[in-house]
Amino acid sequence: MRIDIGKRSITDLVARQLDSLFFLEEGDQDLLARVMPDVLLRVERCFAQASNKYYRRDGEVYFSPWHSGQYTIFLYFLANTLFVADRNAHRALADKLYYLNRALNGLDLYYEVEMPDIFFLDHPLGSVIGRGVFGNFFTFSQQCTVGNNHGVYPVFGERVTMLSGAKVIGKCHIGDDVVLAANCYVKDTDIPANSLVFGQSPDLVIKPRR
Repeated sequence: MRIDIGKRSITDLVARQLDSLFFLEEGDQDLLARVMPDVLLRVERCFAQASNKYYRRDGEVYFSPWHSGQYTIFLYFLANTLFVADRNAHRALADKLYYLNRALNGLDLYYEVEMPDIFFLDHPLGSVIGRGVFGNFFTFSQQCTVGNNHGVYPVFGERVTMLSGAKVIGKCHIGDDVVLAANCYVKDTDIPANSLVFGQSPDLVIKPRR
């Protein structure tokens, strides 16, 4: 994978941003450097599946920290990798990375949320992605919400797309290859595969995708 500023510089960049907004504890930068190879492998695996032209340069997978969407995914993978490695020892640093992502990119995506290996986002400002179950190729845009109703979260199949302002709340099973139209609101409702969804629960309009 080609990185716009190099592997070492990406660690230095994150450390500087964290130190500017919060502070770094002794050993934090070394810890970032230690997990960075695993994080960049996750990033490469994800970005290699992108059809967006900005994720490839001269036939190579490409990662630019100046691309907000790419950097958002990278920061999530970094915080999540730290959390998975040792939930207690690294939680403070993972928290800072979570807040850094909110500050820079306007997305609420907690590192304990288990995103799939391959997911994408486009202008994620104002989106809140809760603890649903997500299939690969999950994609969302700005002002989207995935949330719970009485502690129950949605389950998403593969290749689900949430367009701007879409919301999925509660006990929902969203099938494969579903597109949730802009500003639709799905609550406690199952959606069959290969559907296009409009409107608001309980009066949703569900059409087959052609």
